[in-house]
Amino acid sequence: MDSWFDRIPVPPTRYELHYDGRMLRCFVERPRSVHAMLEQAVTSRPQGAALICGEERVTYAALDALVGKVAGGLRALGVVKNDRVAMIVANSVEFVVLRFAIARLGAISVPLNIRHQLAENLDIVENCAAKVVVHEADLADKTPTLACVQHAIALHRDGRGAPLADLLRAEPVMQATAVDEEETATILYTSGTTGRPKGAQLTHLGIAHSAIHYAWMMGLNEQDRGLLAVPMSHVTGLVALIDTMVHCRGALVIMSAFKASEFIELAAQHRTTFTVIVPAMFNLCLLAPNFAGADLSAWRVAGYGGAIMPEVTLERIAEKLPRLKLINCYGATETTSPAVFMPPEEAVARKEYVGLTAPCGHIAIMDSEGVEVPYGAPGEIYIGGPMVTPGYFNNPAATAREFRAGYWKSGDLGIMDSRGYIRVVDRIKDVINRGGYKIFASEVENALLDHPAIVEVAVVAKPCPILGERVHAFVVTRQGVEDAELKQYCANLLSDYKVPEVFHRLELALPRNANGKLLKRELRERLTAS
Repeated sequence: MDSWFDRIPVPPTRYELHYDGRMLRCFVERPRSVHAMLEQAVTSRPQGAALICGEERVTYAALDALVGKVAGGLRALGVVKNDRVAMIVANSVEFVVLRFAIARLGAISVPLNIRHQLAENLDIVENCAAKVVVHEADLADKTPTLACVQHAIALHRDGRGAPLADLLRAEPVMQATAVDEEETATILYTSGTTGRPKGAQLTHLGIAHSAIHYAWMMGLNEQDRGLLAVPMSHVTGLVALIDTMVHCRGALVIMSAFKASEFIELAAQHRTTFTVIVPAMFNLCLLAPNFAGADLSAWRVAGYGGAIMPEVTLERIAEKLPRLKLINCYGATETTSPAVFMPPEEAVARKEYVGLTAPCGHIAIMDSEGVEVPYGAPGEIYIGGPMVTPGYFNNPAATAREFRAGYWKSGDLGIMDSRGYIRVVDRIKDVINRGGYKIFASEVENALLDHPAIVEVAVVAKPCPILGERVHAFVVTRQGVEDAELKQYCANLLSDYKVPEVFHRLELALPRNANGKLLKRELRERLTAS
């Protein structure tokens, strides 16, 4: 079986006991808290660039000073260790400052996506019982007013003063509150693609291991510049970009929101070397008018995940950016992001796989009875390791349902081959049962994505009183194409019972949540309503 330990050097590891009895492989050398990551960067590179956002340039020394001042402002509001501070804050320098200021107090940050509506924010703030909510001033109508919220602090971006002015008036806090690495640093609420969000408790231990995994896999160091184009409130933006670049003592170039032409312009201007984005963003960059003429020679490594990367996209990227290493990263909020990485040299040959288990992780493929299945057989992917959250905040029922013996039950149907490569076949709930025949929605989607007219596709089950379920495809097309052609195309590649019976056209894009994840639940609801 292939292992990262055999392929490339891995930092020293050892087994340790954590979380009341989990036996975990851990990195021997690691920062012991989120605050320690910043402290080490400030010590080693005080005048090094930490953040670049528009015209703003913030060194590590300046970032440390800002964090101290904001921590003082929060402490003056009564924030102490383990208090929750909710953040409805856009991608910005202020987001990073707030996150590390909260960590300095030993408190717990709760980032919320700025695209959430009031009802979504109410659920989250009530569940975590946030003492303070810091929000963009123009999102006041999306900010909950609950008994638990003692203070709501607005960030004004009207140019008449510092956005964090209301938190800069107290005595700075320069000494961090002591925390245990098993304690929660951040609560991230899952995206809600299958129901009400649950608050995954990201610990200092888990965040440190994920940052080390990214830095090791991507070969990152203090010379690197990361380009952040995903929401900071998402595990990718928070851990893969913010925490990883601070851990590496590198610089983070911040985009307020992704726009392909601007992404290309910033990548060329700042000579960025690293990013983690979703496949759709790569496609948009390839279509951007300024892509062909841009100097992207510094861009050497990019992680991607969250969706299928079509082979045609991989081929076009290899043609246009031959020096760029593409690394598939498979994980989730509950695993503090990466649990599996694909060796870049295997990306095309193993396009249907997501890669090998991260050095400090462990993955088992289990049947419905809780028994490991043989190599090559499908089962549910169970994920263990120090980066796996100990559970959901204030939700013991969900924790009991979705965790077993320290492993998170992913809900993904997967296969592990004899060499240890993992393939995600489908979400378990996306397996369609048509008259007793089991159909993997992802298999049909992969077939359709190879058709030149298809831009996006999502395959779901349509309830049927006779067969139980039928195959239904939602598609966004690049050009006019008849249903008969799409059916015949599928029929040439798939068994007849797998061919979609209906192709529902969407004009712009498939529905996605605030973090960019496909909302199949919404598509199923459309079918049920019709």
